[in-house]
Amino acid sequence: MGKPMAKNMLSAGYDLTVFDLNKASIDEVVSFGAKEAKNIKELAAESDVIITMLPNSPHVKSAVLGVGGVIETVKEGTILIDMSSIAPLASKEIAMELAKKGVEMLDAPVSGGEPKAIDGTLSIMVGGKKELFEKYKKLLSTMGSSVVLCGEVGAGNVTKLANQIIVAVNIAGMSEAFILAEKAGVSPELVFNAIKGGLAGSTVLNAKAPMIFEQNFKPGFKIDLHIKDLNNVLETAKELNAPTFMTSQVMDMLQDLHNDGEGQSDHSAIYKYYEKVAKEEAK
Repeated sequence: MGKPMAKNMLSAGYDLTVFDLNKASIDEVVSFGAKEAKNIKELAAESDVIITMLPNSPHVKSAVLGVGGVIETVKEGTILIDMSSIAPLASKEIAMELAKKGVEMLDAPVSGGEPKAIDGTLSIMVGGKKELFEKYKKLLSTMGSSVVLCGEVGAGNVTKLANQIIVAVNIAGMSEAFILAEKAGVSPELVFNAIKGGLAGSTVLNAKAPMIFEQNFKPGFKIDLHIKDLNNVLETAKELNAPTFMTSQVMDMLQDLHNDGEGQSDHSAIYKYYEKVAKEEAK
């Protein structure tokens, strides 16, 4: 995700210094016009704005607050924009530690997967001070077509968790409906064409139904990443005493798919879980 996002910033004319554990990704972005930092400390020392895009809360904490991390060399007045999808409480913790160094933070997770990262049309959900949001909205808009302030630090990741609940449940509901149609002898593709313009229509339906019909589960967003996000949902919901009945059920489906070796497949492969159960029940 970070690689195409960096390219879009470069295309918009921003000066960019990059670091990543994947050297091939660094080399590709450098060939596109970026400068390479030797490590995180070097990058932090020479940057006015630092953007992180990492898998989960522990990775962001390590890169920002850990040994050799951003916090060791960051200048007072620097802004950190974390675009990772992590637990909201982790965002708040990181922001509190950075504030001790005179560094402010926005959490700005994204939705849309790699395809929208490539074409710069991500949905970006931001948490932080309004004045910071207004100052850096133009920068964020180089990566996304929708950039919305959702509240204080952590609100961006709360919004992302809500997004991930809705996406997961949508895919599961779509899969359930298509299996029902198939068992009744009705073409799921014809069902899709009939309902997509009505109330059941959605961006999820339009994006994922064709993948199912083509049996194309090349990842735009991997099952293992959705497991990570729903785990953050469940942990946050436990802290807040919020009910997550449907999320818990879809999480079980995703875990079953992971155990079947589908962890690197697109989350539209939830359909394969329904296929598996339908076949077992037919025996």
